[in-house]
Amino acid sequence: MELRHLRYFVAVVEAGSLTAAAEVLHLSQPPLSVAVSRLEAELGVRLLIRTPRGVEPTSAGRFLLDAASRVLGEIDDIVSALGRYAEGVAGSLTLAAVPVLMWHRLPVLLRAHAAAAPDVEVRLADPPPWEAMEMLRQRRVDVAAIVVTDHERFVARHRGTFDIVDWGPVPLVGVLPPGTEAPDPLPLTTFDGADLLLPRRTAAVPSLPEAVDETLRRHAVTPRSVRAVETIQSGLPLIEAGVARAILPDPDGASLQRFDVTVRRLEPEPRPMRALLLSRPEAYRDPRVARLLEHIEAGPRNPV
Repeated sequence: MELRHLRYFVAVVEAGSLTAAAEVLHLSQPPLSVAVSRLEAELGVRLLIRTPRGVEPTSAGRFLLDAASRVLGEIDDIVSALGRYAEGVAGSLTLAAVPVLMWHRLPVLLRAHAAAAPDVEVRLADPPPWEAMEMLRQRRVDVAAIVVTDHERFVARHRGTFDIVDWGPVPLVGVLPPGTEAPDPLPLTTFDGADLLLPRRTAAVPSLPEAVDETLRRHAVTPRSVRAVETIQSGLPLIEAGVARAILPDPDGASLQRFDVTVRRLEPEPRPMRALLLSRPEAYRDPRVARLLEHIEAGPRNPV
């Protein structure tokens, strides 16, 4: 039994005649008549009674009409649901983002995405950038959001491995213990002879340590000590405790406001870092990823 034949049968009963059903189905009458006859032969039961006024279903035909309507309705629901997957408005999406993007910029993006695709379940992870990239390579996540310095060099190195979308600049700011009296903007010379915190560096992804080093070197600022911490978020409690200070990324001027620290713009202003969204090269064909990236307004794809 073919679904096509069931649709033909339902159309004939609803139209009341083969001629009227053929017009609805955009078929000629002979093939439609043959299809209904073949269905009756396959089932071994008469489904329609031909009358001068058209056709009427037999008791078996009425049973099939009810059953076929349910089956075809379920098929239509399945097709509709799959269409939502094809449009990227259903399913699930896993995103790895460095914590500093988790604190403000990512929620803004996900709010816009949820309004457009409320049935997409978004799962989050907050690894460091090199681990986020590895998770993407291993297909454990669909998108990775990281912050890098010298994004042109990063893109040149990783183009082909990842599809890269520029997510805009990420300024560097001075972060001091709570209650610190400090001007705004804060002179970079404030960090001369100070105890400075920096996340540990990795050759895999030049990021905040390289950006801070370049800023201090360019302006001849020499901290008294540089203390390595595992991540930005593990260093913030030390700043809150008053034992150190730092130069940290602050996307949108809002990410660090949730912590009990003093945040100041810097003078001279350091070169901003760059937020990037990475996906696998074939992801442009993935409607879930494409739907998410529709809400990214900053920058071109694959910046150079």
